[in-house]
Amino acid sequence: MHYFYICIRIKKSDVLKELDKEIIKLFGELIDNPNQKVVILPHINPDGDAVGSALGLSRVLKNSGLQVEVISANDYPSFYNWIEGHEQVTLFSKNPKKVQQLLDESSLLICLDFNHLSRTGELKPLVENYGKSCVLIDHHPYPEDFADVLISHPECSSTAELVYHVLKASGLEQYLDREAASALFCGIMTDTGSFDYNVSDPQTFQTVGELLKFGIDQDYIHAQVFDNYSADRMRLLGYCLNECMEVFPEYHAAVMYLSKETQKKFNFVPGDSEGFVNYPLSIKGIHFSTLFSEKDGMVKASFRSKGEFAVNEFASENFNGGGHRNAAGGEVFASLEETLDKYRRLLPVYQEKLEKTKSK
Repeated sequence: MHYFYICIRIKKSDVLKELDKEIIKLFGELIDNPNQKVVILPHINPDGDAVGSALGLSRVLKNSGLQVEVISANDYPSFYNWIEGHEQVTLFSKNPKKVQQLLDESSLLICLDFNHLSRTGELKPLVENYGKSCVLIDHHPYPEDFADVLISHPECSSTAELVYHVLKASGLEQYLDREAASALFCGIMTDTGSFDYNVSDPQTFQTVGELLKFGIDQDYIHAQVFDNYSADRMRLLGYCLNECMEVFPEYHAAVMYLSKETQKKFNFVPGDSEGFVNYPLSIKGIHFSTLFSEKDGMVKASFRSKGEFAVNEFASENFNGGGHRNAAGGEVFASLEETLDKYRRLLPVYQEKLEKTKSK
């Protein structure tokens, strides 16, 4: 296996000026075959960046003449269904035989927006045993060594932004159109919280400016994603803020939690809790926020922070997770009550780091 890697220690602006030529050359050779069948795979429980990256890249590669299929371990929130090509995504959870067939018939697998095979859910053994060319494009730190070509840059705002620069460096920019640009814009917008975080580098706004030149309707995209919720979701948010939020001012932290009972009460569907974890950060003095969501036999965790407190380290050290400094996730195989107790016990342990963040 030939393993290539863009060093994560290089400044983002330097990398995006000239992505490693050997990597881009090899990536270009892998796709420069009109008879080649390509499969694109985002992570399980795809978010806006995963969906936008996958469908945006798929659109561009199809425009270039390649045969392309997008597969996913499971479904994603319906407020991404406006993106061109979403109806052609094959879900492993609903059609595992079709997914297996698509992988068998393909000669190139492009993995997007995940750094560990565990993020592929039940598709993990199929990816591990793929046996053909595999490319990984991702912006999460510490990626596993499972791809032939690894294009990784944790300082990028999103995988969608990185995909855009890979397309430019690979000579595929000519196949970008309004639909592909809209999908990539959605990925950047959602992974930066509508440009609220992960946007310290001017390069991100330059990228957005270039995407806008394709005539995308950013107001429409924002409305489709953020103004397209059900009444049940709004009631759920109000209930959680009032009944399921604990604030710890002495630790500058807050936690929200969603039990299975609460989810059932408000007819919860995937995507309904999108953005909930950000709300406590608007409380004066709070710069560390957590959301715990109870699932069958486990609890999923989302972490957000402001300033220097590294939630990816907190997630990795305590909740089998990871991510970025200010946005991370994890999971724990315990009850919701046990998870909340663990979280409360951890806050004093991290008090010094939380206090340092406060002083900046």
